[in-house]
Amino acid sequence: MKLVSCLLLVTVSIVNLASAQDTEYKKAKVSFRDFQELVVEVEKHREARLIDLDTFLKMSREPNVIVLDTRSDFRYERIHIKGAKHLAFTDFTQGNLENVIPSPETKILIYCNNNFEGDEVDFASKAFDPKRAASTAKMSQIAQQEKPRTLALNIPSYINLFGYGYREVYELDELVNVDDPRIEFEGTIVKKSASKAR
Repeated sequence: MKLVSCLLLVTVSIVNLASAQDTEYKKAKVSFRDFQELVVEVEKHREARLIDLDTFLKMSREPNVIVLDTRSDFRYERIHIKGAKHLAFTDFTQGNLENVIPSPETKILIYCNNNFEGDEVDFASKAFDPKRAASTAKMSQIAQQEKPRTLALNIPSYINLFGYGYREVYELDELVNVDDPRIEFEGTIVKKSASKAR
């Protein structure tokens, strides 16, 4: 009886394996060409919407304006510009964006880690520094050939917002010290700092 059960189990496994190998999947929902076309379209649009801190802060006080933080949940919860709404970039879908942004005409202000200096823990720069490249032979070879490269979250956020139909996007274009008195932050580490100061 045990032998029959084992043979039956082996037969079912072989059949399942054969059908899994015969399965043909459609091409993934990934289009580099769509992305390239979108980048070309966004480039000029974005150029005219890069703003300094004073303009960013002034616009943030206008009615029906959203300051959108697209960093991770963890980073947002620790510290973010006061009043900023949050949607992690990895959670961008049409439905999620519609839940956070009332309409395509809404004015959206964006910022990311690369807009702030003075706090490399919570606003760590997104950049590739070839001098710090890993010790593997391939990475060492790449490091010798490449210049430093910034990889700010603002750019994919802007491109994706535009791709989802949002045209009133403005991006902070300055590197601001986190201690600049014009900016008010909130979050769990800000609350801790405030209670320690008392």
